[in-house]
Amino acid sequence: MAEPAAQDPARPLRALPAWDEPEPLPISSAPLPAYGSGSLADLLPTLAAGLGVPGFEARITELAPADRVCVFLVDGLGWEQLRAHPEEAPFLTSLLPGSRGGTGRPLTTGYPSTTATSLASVGTGLPPGEHGLPGYTVRNPQSGELMNQLRWNPWTPPRSWQPHPTVFSRTAAAGVHTAQVSSPKFADTPLTQVALSGGGFHGRLSGEERMDLAARQLASADRALIYTYYAEVDGKGHRFGVDSDAWRGQLTYVDRLVERLADQLPPRSALYVTADHGMIDIPFDAEHRIDFDEDWELRAGVALLGGEGRARHVYAVPGAAGDVLAVWREVLGEQFWVAGREEAIEAGWFGPRVDERVHGRLGDVIAAARDDVLIIASEREPKESAMVGNHGSLTPVEQLVPLLEVRS
Repeated sequence: MAEPAAQDPARPLRALPAWDEPEPLPISSAPLPAYGSGSLADLLPTLAAGLGVPGFEARITELAPADRVCVFLVDGLGWEQLRAHPEEAPFLTSLLPGSRGGTGRPLTTGYPSTTATSLASVGTGLPPGEHGLPGYTVRNPQSGELMNQLRWNPWTPPRSWQPHPTVFSRTAAAGVHTAQVSSPKFADTPLTQVALSGGGFHGRLSGEERMDLAARQLASADRALIYTYYAEVDGKGHRFGVDSDAWRGQLTYVDRLVERLADQLPPRSALYVTADHGMIDIPFDAEHRIDFDEDWELRAGVALLGGEGRARHVYAVPGAAGDVLAVWREVLGEQFWVAGREEAIEAGWFGPRVDERVHGRLGDVIAAARDDVLIIASEREPKESAMVGNHGSLTPVEQLVPLLEVRS
């Protein structure tokens, strides 16, 4: 665990803003995810209800039931990025509203808009405040350490961290053929166990193999729920940015994969293409990348820095939470929505309810970027601090993901 950063007694915390200084962004101005009717957590319960699985109801009411359903999740493919690149993705673009026959719509990811959180929302059908993966890194209240929920480091017993059953497991128990088709390396990861397990897992290396196998799995039963996944749109976005040639090439490849799978759909099937978050490129300068490791004011009173650059969980040393909140609001409040833990809970950032076991995982201070800006940590997080494309916050470019439909 990182050592708490001691405050320099010769450098008191910056005074609160005077009455005539710019006010921080009000928490109420932050756009909220559409929990309960149009978020990632609502997709699988709606599809399970359409398959007749007991205990589920259709939350996304415009989705008609189908006997065979496949969800293809493309990591990092935001709604706004897709709409901005029609030439690279002609087939996906044909599924957007306004195109002939296109009925697609956006969903919101939930907060934060990051992979571990979103995959848990998809797989459990629960918002982050209930499934308990509320960030890229969060504090484990039992150990006091930061836990990376994507890499599951340090290791934590998966079922105690996320005890709720997945929609896949409940669907399989109801007699629906259920399977995941993904990279072999994800077969037994803790994140797969807590978010995506249930039914069979089928590992395939190439995208083409996954599409072909997903189609065969759909056709193998009268009722089926199949999930498949592709990661490299996100990977190229982080490394090169969402308007780079590398990213555009991956979008074109995914477009071909979706068309390949759509062409093989068996009768009475529905294919849904979605994603876990969008992405935004952040310039490499001090104005847009605020370095926590070099800013004594932001460090004062902070024991642990969690989350990621656009969605920070800030854990204060005992007794310092109020001061840390005041300083973070003063320093960042025109560019970030900065909330105390209870304020963020009350505002509904993590969903309508936050379970008691999840409460202590949330930061004493929670900062969500509004502008094109990051809070990096160049020494603690060198790899993350060097990424071009980023995500995590509540803005539409990060929150909105596609829900595109193909039916046979």
